[in-house]
Amino acid sequence: MIGTRPILEVKDLVVEYGSADGPVRAVDRVSLEVAPGEFLGIVGESGCGKSTLLFAIARLLSPPAEIVSGEVRFEGSDMVTLDEEELRAIRWRRYSVVMQSAMNALNPVLTIGAQLKDAILAHEEMSSRKLRARSQEVLRLVGIDPIHLDSFPHQLSGGMRQRSMIAMALVFEPELVIMDEPTSALDVVAQRSLMLQIKELQRKIGFAAIFVTHDMSLVSHFSDRLAVMYAGQVMEIGSTRKVFADPKHPYSVGLMASFPSIRGPLQPLTGIPGSPPDLAHPPGGCRFHPRCPRVMTQCRTIEPPFYERDDVQIRCLLYADGA
Repeated sequence: MIGTRPILEVKDLVVEYGSADGPVRAVDRVSLEVAPGEFLGIVGESGCGKSTLLFAIARLLSPPAEIVSGEVRFEGSDMVTLDEEELRAIRWRRYSVVMQSAMNALNPVLTIGAQLKDAILAHEEMSSRKLRARSQEVLRLVGIDPIHLDSFPHQLSGGMRQRSMIAMALVFEPELVIMDEPTSALDVVAQRSLMLQIKELQRKIGFAAIFVTHDMSLVSHFSDRLAVMYAGQVMEIGSTRKVFADPKHPYSVGLMASFPSIRGPLQPLTGIPGSPPDLAHPPGGCRFHPRCPRVMTQCRTIEPPFYERDDVQIRCLLYADGA
C-alpha cells in the first residue's frame, strides 16, 4: 500500500559534468518524491539526464560528474552529505540498483552464485549453508531454477541475466529499488514478463521503485506516477493515468504521438522535430521552446515554473494565469 510520507525526497538537485569548455549541467534543479510502495516511472529522450539523475540519487556518480547542489533525502537522511562508509552501510540493504545492461553489469568470469555470495557477504556474515539457502531463495523469487547458481552469465538468456540482477538487488529486501532501463536489451515478450514479475515482487515485498525507460507502453501499464524529463529538467509529473489520458506539456504530447498504438485506426507518427539542446549551452527561457509547436514570445526569455492542473505539475507558460 502506498504510504503518505515520502521514502525519498529529491529537492532542487543539480548535477554537472566537468569539461574543457566548462560545466555541463545534466540535471537541473530536479525535485520529486517517492512514497513507500510507489512505482515512479521516468521517461524522456536519450541524453535528457534520466540515468544521471538515478546515479545521483543512488550516490554512484563518478568524476567528472558531481552533485553541485540540492538534497536527496532517503528515509530522512540527506544522502548527499553521507561519506562512503555511511553509504556502504545502507546501500543494497535499504536501497539497491538494477543496472541497464545485465551482461555488462555481471562479472563474466564468476558464476551467478559467486556474485550473489559477494553481495551478501559484503553486508552480512553468514554460514555457507545459510548463504546457499538464501541464494536459492532469491533466485526462486525471480523465477529462476536454483541450479543456475552454478551458471556463468553467458550461459543464461538475456531475460534470465536481468532477473539475476533483480535477485541480487532484492537479496536484503530493500525499501527502494532503482532501475535504469532494465528491459532495454529484451524482446517485447520478455519485457512484459519481467515487468509483471517486478510488479508481483513489489506487491510481495513492498519496496518502492524508480524506473527509467524509453518505452512509454511499459510505464503506462506499470507505473503509478510518471515524470517526463527534457534537457535535464522535469517538464511534467503526475499520476501516470492522468498524464497519458491528457498530456499537458507540448513535449509530453510529442512523446505520446511518437509511439504507435496497436489499437484503433492507423495514425501517422508525428514525432518531435529537431533535436535536444546542447546542455553545455542550453537555450534561454523554456528549454523546449526551439522545438515547441505552441511556442509563445515569452517562452524564449522566461523560464517557466511549475503550474498545477488536475494534480499534475507542468513546467509550461501555457498554464500561467492569463496565458
